[in-house]
Amino acid sequence: MTLTSQLETTARSRYDLLVFDWDGTLMDSTSTIARAIQAGFRDVGLPAPSLRDCNYVIGYGLKEAMYYLTPDSDEAEVARLVDAYKHNFVSGEKQLTLFDGVIEALPQLRDAGYTLAIATGKARAGLNRMLTMTGIGDYFEVTRCADEAFSKPHPAMLEYILDYTVTEAGRTLMIGDTTHDLQLAINAGTHSAALTYGAHPLDEMLPLNPVAHFDDFSSLSGWLLQEVEA
Repeated sequence: MTLTSQLETTARSRYDLLVFDWDGTLMDSTSTIARAIQAGFRDVGLPAPSLRDCNYVIGYGLKEAMYYLTPDSDEAEVARLVDAYKHNFVSGEKQLTLFDGVIEALPQLRDAGYTLAIATGKARAGLNRMLTMTGIGDYFEVTRCADEAFSKPHPAMLEYILDYTVTEAGRTLMIGDTTHDLQLAINAGTHSAALTYGAHPLDEMLPLNPVAHFDDFSSLSGWLLQEVEA
């Protein structure tokens, strides 16, 4: 485990609400998303962006991601790219799996008293498919998607979750694998934790001051449960 913590108190005594990103945080989908973006570009006759650029936009809403990758494209071309991406991603999504440790940790975190939520760049239909496929939907009090609010890192998605759960921002931990997740936390006034196994490298996330960072999900859950296990 790699851990950097600015907290003198344990996680359980500091936080009530845990808000998880989805892709690259709970689900091992980063490479599938990047390949689907590249395939979508080729399908509409455009040069495929680099894997680095594809990984960077993971966490954005789809339209925002495509505009970032093709800033000179008009609305019609972006719509074609979004449709092409969806076709390529959906064709491979049944092979996706949750990261090791997620299935075991979620009921433990809930039973320890945490409220669990999701804030994701996925569209509602896509997240619902994944929650049904994995069977973990019941663990989350509320979920919020990019087609229901402004895209990350705008704070609206996280602010909605705070209002819904009646939780103070200072008692909330946003957990994600991208700079977009960490900047979302900053913009909403919450704390954040960084996961190093997803889309963005640790050296890009550290300047956004996560309270801790972890190399695997089990290390994260162990830290969150340490007071309960003591």
